[in-house]
Amino acid sequence: MDFSYAALSRFPDVEAPNLQAWDGTDELLVRAALAAGLPGEEIAVIGDEYGAITLALTDAGMRGIRVHQDLATGRRALARNAEALGLGRPSRASHDAGEERRIDEHRADTGAERLGVGTDGPAFVECELGPALLTGARLVLLQLPKSLAELEEIADAVARWAAPGVTVIAGGRVKHMTLTQNEVLGRSFETVQPQRAERKSRLIVASGVRDAPAQPPYPVSASLSVPGLDRPLAIVAHGGAFAGAKLDIGTRVLLEVLGRPPVRPLSLSKRQRSDSPRPISVVDLGCGTGILAATYALTHPGARVIATDRSAAAVASARATFAANGIDAEVTHDDAGSEIPGQAADLILLNPPFHLGASIHAGAATKLFEAAARILKPGGELLTVYNSHLGYKPELSTLVGPTEQLHRTPKFTVTRSIRR
Repeated sequence: MDFSYAALSRFPDVEAPNLQAWDGTDELLVRAALAAGLPGEEIAVIGDEYGAITLALTDAGMRGIRVHQDLATGRRALARNAEALGLGRPSRASHDAGEERRIDEHRADTGAERLGVGTDGPAFVECELGPALLTGARLVLLQLPKSLAELEEIADAVARWAAPGVTVIAGGRVKHMTLTQNEVLGRSFETVQPQRAERKSRLIVASGVRDAPAQPPYPVSASLSVPGLDRPLAIVAHGGAFAGAKLDIGTRVLLEVLGRPPVRPLSLSKRQRSDSPRPISVVDLGCGTGILAATYALTHPGARVIATDRSAAAVASARATFAANGIDAEVTHDDAGSEIPGQAADLILLNPPFHLGASIHAGAATKLFEAAARILKPGGELLTVYNSHLGYKPELSTLVGPTEQLHRTPKFTVTRSIRR
């Protein structure tokens, strides 16, 4: 085939000369799928970062492919690349508990049939990780995730929902692959066969579905002691959520600083001294499992809290965390808060990542700083925690406004930036 992988773009994700929208693993997975000779409606694609796998198969004439991408940036890149290459627009599968029950009751139907796709339907359908994605699938193409917990949740979902004779072809860059990934796949499949490496990538073929346990391994729950709360906080985490059902060190440091009266956000102090009936608007930008947002909502019941993350696993986790704690707050699956209106927030809480997938790249944090500057009202505040060696203070001062250091440990720094 002569599909032009080089025509693909990462946008709206971070773009740079050393970052591209596909790799050798994508090409190996596409080649394996074409060799399998299955129709598109019997193929599910998981972890297709910017659409390289899905669009190459679509370009080869397949239709009805089901695809799941965790990141909002990946979903938008797939749609944008499809339109740019003249390969159509994605259809979106509905996702609710009732649909899962209906599919479970009709496992003889393929997921494609229940979604109404096939040779006359859309070229590909975007699905969440679940029965709509996997029911009736005979081949699953998987870009191996970085997290073993995420891999375990995916493998269990395939074993739970896909056709009994399903084959999983998983791939990754050799330098990021481990024997533990084989062990995780082996919990759901009887046979796990690594293939010979090609072009710095390797495929793993898993087959022979084992019986899925009565309860899926994810999401998991925990009750944590959190700085600033006088009672335990219930945390719920899916496999792909950062830090799982634990309190990561950076978040703990930010919560400790946030609870200190001398450095409480100025906007909150000003609003408490005013007679304004409007509640303070607080955004947890890159919320993960929602610990920052949940803690703030519980300690400031009058605030309007929005939690947002580009990871679907994080968003599902945050929603479940809020429900477990009786919190009524908005959670959105979005790219750097792009759907939040400009100058809408009084306060933003931010624990930015410094990885883009398997790559270390400062662009991930820069994008969130720029988003914070757009979302904050003039005079609004951004509280950021980051690895001390990264030295983000000058960049925050430039992009957001005057920035002061509130706290520093050997590992983490907390700053407050005032939107100019």
